[in-house]
Amino acid sequence: MSFNEYESYDALGLAELVRNGEISPNEILDEALARMDALNPTLNAIVIPMQEQARASIQNGLPEGPLRGVPFLLKDLAVLYAGVPTTHGCRLFSDHVPDHDSEIVIRYKRAGLVIFGKSASPEFGLTTTTESTLFGQTRNPWNLEHVAGGSSGGAAAAVAAGILPGAHASDGGGSIRIPAACCGLFGLKPSRGRIPFGPDVGEGWSGMSTMHAVTRSVRDNAVLLDAVEGPDVGAPYQAKPKERPYLEEMDRDPGRLRIALIGETFNGLPTHPDCQAAVRDAALLCESLGHEVEEAQLSVDRQALGTSGQAIMGGNVASLLDDRAATLGRELTPDDVEPFTWVTTEGARQRSALDYARAIREIHAVGRKVERFLTDYDMILTPTMGAPPEKLGVPSLSNPDTKQLVTALLTSVGYTQLFNASGHPAMSIPLYWNEAGLPIGIQFAARLGDEGGLLRLAAQLERARPWADRRPELR
Repeated sequence: MSFNEYESYDALGLAELVRNGEISPNEILDEALARMDALNPTLNAIVIPMQEQARASIQNGLPEGPLRGVPFLLKDLAVLYAGVPTTHGCRLFSDHVPDHDSEIVIRYKRAGLVIFGKSASPEFGLTTTTESTLFGQTRNPWNLEHVAGGSSGGAAAAVAAGILPGAHASDGGGSIRIPAACCGLFGLKPSRGRIPFGPDVGEGWSGMSTMHAVTRSVRDNAVLLDAVEGPDVGAPYQAKPKERPYLEEMDRDPGRLRIALIGETFNGLPTHPDCQAAVRDAALLCESLGHEVEEAQLSVDRQALGTSGQAIMGGNVASLLDDRAATLGRELTPDDVEPFTWVTTEGARQRSALDYARAIREIHAVGRKVERFLTDYDMILTPTMGAPPEKLGVPSLSNPDTKQLVTALLTSVGYTQLFNASGHPAMSIPLYWNEAGLPIGIQFAARLGDEGGLLRLAAQLERARPWADRRPELR
């Protein structure tokens, strides 16, 4: 298989070649590893190679799943693979090696995926760039001086560069959608309760965080969701059951949708002209496909939403750090984590159990408000981010200019974080590039449990304005 041949197939295309006996899983893995060797020194997207585990999984016999033989990456955050470190991008966890797999990893293996590495994440996924003291900077394949997004920037950079067709990602404030937007990919954040978090925890960040993938093609995203969705044993709750396999949604007509266009961030920060132009362009495209697009406003209590997110994220990270310190038998110090992580967790320690209870109550109230809004509309349309991808270093957790860091972070999540609080499914689609050649993502959100509706619309937009062949020059 030549370079161009490998890049021309998505994950389902590669799996079909394996199924037909035209190529072996080992040969596909060779291609992925060759690209990793060639491109990763520049991108720094893959931080824990797993070639030995990948070869062993093939040698031991891959299951006859829908993605048998397809190379895959796990994000190095909150997901466990037995015998391989899960560092969360933090020096304090650099030698943390679990003895079991997360449920989602078990399901990925069952689908036949060949996991050959772990992708970079910022420390605990707390920012919108993938930079850490532990592993360094991950670069955007479209422009190496810019961020690949966070916190799934390693996954997005690897997929955008052509190392593989899709990779695992997670999203606690936009961390699937933002890297997808930065790197010109498709990214879907599922509904709260759709993806299993077992066997160790019942949910991520009190339901604000979930997991799925970034991919080049919509159908790959659908089949990956089919492979892992659904509750695991002991799950505290579950999302509304799907109506049919998500892969089947690709050929279904989305119908005439009523779409609410929202062009102002939910946290009050300004929107860059490039992002305004991108969302207007997306609205026109939707109208050309027969959908009704109407400008609308969805007002939320910005201060309460921000305070709630800080309490939940900071409290969860602080408890994780305390548990690690207890395991190590010593006290935490500021040198154990990056400066902004320390500030975030120290702020959480000043809050009470009452504050945390109020935060949970607030995000549940926000979820009901968004769902009520969606009784009048089928979809919400926004830019994915409030600005194009930032320069490296600006949103870094170690940026000494805290004001610059916070402004960049809040600008990035101004449209995405609401749907983490509310629990609604949302996706980023690569429909626009600015004059500087950087991708500008477009976000759609749907009713709780309506990933099928999002995928039907995404497939229609993919057919109307294909993006898979639009690749960065770094290849």
